[in-house]
Amino acid sequence: MAESPFDVAGIGNAIVDVLAHADDTVLQSLGVAKGVMTLIDADRAEAIYAEMAPSIECSGGSAANTIAGIAGLGGKTAFIGKVKNDQLGSVFRHDLKNQGVIFNTPAAEDGNSTARCMILVTPDAQRTMQTFLGACIELGPEDIDPDIVGRAQVTYLEGYLWDPPQAKEAFRKAATIAHEAGQKVALSLSDPFCVERHRAEFLELMTDHIDILFANEAEITALYQTGFDDAMTRLKGHVGVAALTRGARGSVVVSGDTVVSQTAEPVAAVVDTTGAGDLYAAGFLYGFTQGRDLGTCARLGGICAAEIIGHIGARPAVDLARLVTHTLTHTV
Repeated sequence: MAESPFDVAGIGNAIVDVLAHADDTVLQSLGVAKGVMTLIDADRAEAIYAEMAPSIECSGGSAANTIAGIAGLGGKTAFIGKVKNDQLGSVFRHDLKNQGVIFNTPAAEDGNSTARCMILVTPDAQRTMQTFLGACIELGPEDIDPDIVGRAQVTYLEGYLWDPPQAKEAFRKAATIAHEAGQKVALSLSDPFCVERHRAEFLELMTDHIDILFANEAEITALYQTGFDDAMTRLKGHVGVAALTRGARGSVVVSGDTVVSQTAEPVAAVVDTTGAGDLYAAGFLYGFTQGRDLGTCARLGGICAAEIIGHIGARPAVDLARLVTHTLTHTV
């Protein structure tokens, strides 16, 4: 088989992230649920934005963070997601392309504005996300580029995008194209509340279309409504590879009867957990598409996640490729 032009193609919400520090009293005054992602409308988005402290703004969204991370490691990547032809849409596209990511999805000319996510980071490093999905929910099957998906080693699907009906069809179309081309499909479960909304559909999707699953401990136990160990056992009948993150306890990779445990990388201080799972997936998928063994893939994921939680924001503050090379070279 000829070499694939893309290592990973991501399909997800195209969101501009707006990050700011906040304490618990601010969260209480805004009436938001701490530590989770809540969907909001345009008016609520404007109200929260007006109350936020000085912020950092950049292209974001879970799958986009992963794809940008893979590009930063030296991988060949593409992204499929919907923005509007507006200022934020232009910022998102320019930012992603500057990181070496192919992003050719046509912008919407009417309808909702480009999505944005207000991320409030408390001193305990928890992030509380208030998300206006905007143009994201307009992504449909017509936006799936078969030339990109069919030539990517792995197509990575963001669980957050499973809510709109047309997005579900887009996922199924992409998975079909990928498998007909002999490629693989990965899914991130994204959030425990996302799992609660779509448990039966996620299990069906996993059985029919998914080769690689990413989930944290809360998500996988919510999916199977059982303890972690039992969830690992039940995974074997649904996907070929499952990479499960456990915070400070590291990660576990399950593939058939093979179970690989990887300790967490040392972190001087946990500043912001935003994007930890996204960057774990980036490191893992980069290793996977480079032919690394599962243990090394998990280690790469852990290195990338550790970098992200050491500062505010879901994008690396250092050269990821150099960091990975240095870390692997200087450890036994």
